[in-house]
Amino acid sequence: PLRNLQNLSLSGNNFTGRIAPALGSITSLQHLDLSDNQFIGPIPGRIADLYGLNYLNLSVNKFDGGLPSGFRNLQQLRVLDLHNNALRGDIGELLSELRNVEHIDLSYNEFYGGLSVPVENVSSLANTIRHVNLSHNQLNGGFLKEEAIGLFKNLQLLDLGDNSISGQLPSFGSLPGLRVLKLGKNQLFGPVPVELVEGFVPLEELDLSHNGFTGSIRVINSTTLKVLKLSSNQLSGDLPSSLRSCEMVDLSNNMISGDVSVMSNWEASLVDLDLSSNKLSGSLSNLPHFEDLNTFNLRNNSLVGALPSLLDTSPILSVVELSLNQLSGHIPGSFFTSTTLKSLNLSGNHLTGPIPLQGSRVSELLVMSTYPQMESLDLSNNSLTGGLPSEIGNIARLKLLNLAGNELSGQLPSELSKLSDLEYLDLSRNNFKGKIPDKLSNSLSAFNVSNNDLSGPIPENLRGFPRSAFSPGNSLLIFPKGMPPTGSSQDHTLDHVRHHSSKGSIRVAIIVASVVAAVMIVFVFLAFHRAQLKEFHGRCGFSDTTTGGNAKSGGLARPSHFKFHSTAQAPQTSLSFSNDHLLTSNSRSVSGQQEFAAEIVEHGAAERVTTSSASVNPNLLDNEPVSSGRKSSPGSPLASSPHVIETFEQPVTLDVYSPDRLAGELFFLDTSLSFTIEELSRAPAEVLGRGSHGTLYKATLRNGHMLTVKWLRVGLVKHKKEFAKEVKKIGSVRHSNFVPVRAYYWGPREQERLLLSDYIQCDNLALHLYETTPRRYHPLSFSQRLKVAVEVAKCLLHLHDRGLPHGNLKPTNILLADPDYHACLTDYCLHRLMTPTGIAEQILNLGALGYRAPELASTSKPVPSFKADVYALGVILMELLTRRSAGDIISGQSGAVDLTDWVRLCDQEGRGMDCIDRDIASGEEHTKAMDDMLAISLRCILPVNERPNIRQVYEDLCSISL
Repeated sequence: PLRNLQNLSLSGNNFTGRIAPALGSITSLQHLDLSDNQFIGPIPGRIADLYGLNYLNLSVNKFDGGLPSGFRNLQQLRVLDLHNNALRGDIGELLSELRNVEHIDLSYNEFYGGLSVPVENVSSLANTIRHVNLSHNQLNGGFLKEEAIGLFKNLQLLDLGDNSISGQLPSFGSLPGLRVLKLGKNQLFGPVPVELVEGFVPLEELDLSHNGFTGSIRVINSTTLKVLKLSSNQLSGDLPSSLRSCEMVDLSNNMISGDVSVMSNWEASLVDLDLSSNKLSGSLSNLPHFEDLNTFNLRNNSLVGALPSLLDTSPILSVVELSLNQLSGHIPGSFFTSTTLKSLNLSGNHLTGPIPLQGSRVSELLVMSTYPQMESLDLSNNSLTGGLPSEIGNIARLKLLNLAGNELSGQLPSELSKLSDLEYLDLSRNNFKGKIPDKLSNSLSAFNVSNNDLSGPIPENLRGFPRSAFSPGNSLLIFPKGMPPTGSSQDHTLDHVRHHSSKGSIRVAIIVASVVAAVMIVFVFLAFHRAQLKEFHGRCGFSDTTTGGNAKSGGLARPSHFKFHSTAQAPQTSLSFSNDHLLTSNSRSVSGQQEFAAEIVEHGAAERVTTSSASVNPNLLDNEPVSSGRKSSPGSPLASSPHVIETFEQPVTLDVYSPDRLAGELFFLDTSLSFTIEELSRAPAEVLGRGSHGTLYKATLRNGHMLTVKWLRVGLVKHKKEFAKEVKKIGSVRHSNFVPVRAYYWGPREQERLLLSDYIQCDNLALHLYETTPRRYHPLSFSQRLKVAVEVAKCLLHLHDRGLPHGNLKPTNILLADPDYHACLTDYCLHRLMTPTGIAEQILNLGALGYRAPELASTSKPVPSFKADVYALGVILMELLTRRSAGDIISGQSGAVDLTDWVRLCDQEGRGMDCIDRDIASGEEHTKAMDDMLAISLRCILPVNERPNIRQVYEDLCSISL
């Protein structure tokens, strides 16, 4: 009955289930739209029978698997839209199948492979294609070759953002119609092709952000370019001397220098300008007239001179961000008469004088609801004087007010209580006197008035904040009954800026804790602890300034609600550790051997955690060990295999102050588990260790459920939208051999990214293989080691079949559960959540430990791959057979070599059994099986083109008979 149907559109419903293959029998169809539903399963192969189809839209569904073969048959197809599914397949094979298509959108899928396909494979597609969107996939390898690019004469839009494409860009001068080019968040490098910014190509939008481009951008002469994004590269040189037509320019996070006065030559009608985190200098006094400029961000440069009245040159500014510079003089009053300005951040400068609210027209303008009103005001860490004018109460929509670290004085105006939307208030480190105003906003989630001279009772609605919100300082404040006395271990700091006096207290506390703990720890750890004390203050950043991104401003940066402190009582001197200290003190890379010592502990059983009357400073657990803590593995004259530092683990409490309105969000990936962020915040926690991604804790919920909480390191994580998409893919991995990721927490600051997974009460493979005296385990038998090898290979096969490399395979990420040593993988696919910097650090760590494939070491922008997983598995197979660490240096007849070279040499010389662990080589019953396993391990470390895939490895391991 539908033999003549030409147009079938079912989009925007809630249809579920699979698509019936019979759809392919409606051969009259020309337009098929099933988008925005919940269809599942593979795309039926019979769709390729719809020879007359010219429009196919299956986007925003849950289709998975590969595309059916036969797309070559759809000669009439003009539009192919499959975005937002879980489809996978080799992109090169798919492109070679398509003919005469004009619009392709395959974004937000799991396609893989490279674009360096032969010219003849894309020549047919290149003649007609206009729009190509392959963003947010897993593409890798090089970019299209120049001879292939030249064929796409009709191309108008090319979006390959958020993949892992590497290499240098070819010339785009042969594309006369290209309007949009988006290549952000890849691994491209080299210079930016000049034709893209000098007008030879009629681009309207260019996004090359978050790559590794170098060189300088001298001029931007394009008369068509409206949006230019070059942030987070390695660009250098001076600011462009000319800028013609751009409306949005983002050059932030580069190494661009020069005087900002060059901007006076710009002719652009800018709406959004971000030049933050560069090396710009000079004064802002000669800015051009940007009539339409809305956002002005020059944060974290070296600007000097007096702050001009920016509203005169840019009258409709909405966001002004000039923090972390060297600006001086008074704040222009025009900032407070603006009817457009919503956010003003001048923190971390050298500004003086009063806050120019008095005498301004703020009372006339800002109380009128018809005018846009300021929502964020940060003037912290300057040298402002005078009082806080009562007119502050007229900025009715203010949500953030940060005046910390100035020289303000006088009484706090009662008009502060008019700010009913206020969420963050920091007035600390000033000279305010008198009472704290009553009835401050009930929306406050962060509050600090410490280090002032305030007096009188604490208002009732502020008594839920910790004592550190009021002290030190304010000796005349009257605390209500029930609040802890001064010096209590319950004191915490909301403000992450500490005074030099606190540094002495921290040093005393650490020394006292070390002396007490010395009774319970081994000599090796004591030596490590003493060595660590030497660098503690220099590297953790306990000083007047904060660590990390707010090192200069010390401003109120949306305070964390998670704070870690020792369960032991602190000395009577005030001792507080903020979350920033814990998480930003070690954002730098660590050497592989140093990190391995911590990772041996990372997934260890929490029941071994030692409890004492004084616990080790938890911040030390997040530091890099000075000593690697490695001893020789059995039988190795020069080796330094990991030694288990049992007392490295110490209990801490994951203590969260949860005000009425939490700043972050908790997202569940598994509906079988449910708890609130408040429940997590009050859960007792224990430090398990530190890995390449961050610090690991065990938290026990009130109902007894135990979670592993991974607090991700600063600077490693993608943006929220991408992070959420990727973590859902990771959370969808459900298998008995994987530790499931259950939820994640996204806080308002970069330091607040948590991954929550099940806690498995067991030890990792590294502990079973390398634990030395005293041994708590019997050595693994060969049959047990083979079982572990088979299960790990099976796990990798499960991931690879879904288009997901593990990316971080090593013994510390292989847990051996229950008496049968059931292998469980953890830390899988975390590279998908990481920025290129985070991925590079993860792979660098693997290299230092001995598990990085050689091809990853030879590229400037490495990315995990299936074959790299196979290489890591091969190394682990060698470790299982030899009971030597991948990082061991072994002396032999040919000199000192690493594990893989030693095993290879032994095999080449016919001495394969000489490298087998004595614990399993004593009998002869499994000699052939050991030889077979050794041969498999050697195949796994062959060059990448000769290396087997994981299915071959798994089948070979399963074929070993005992």
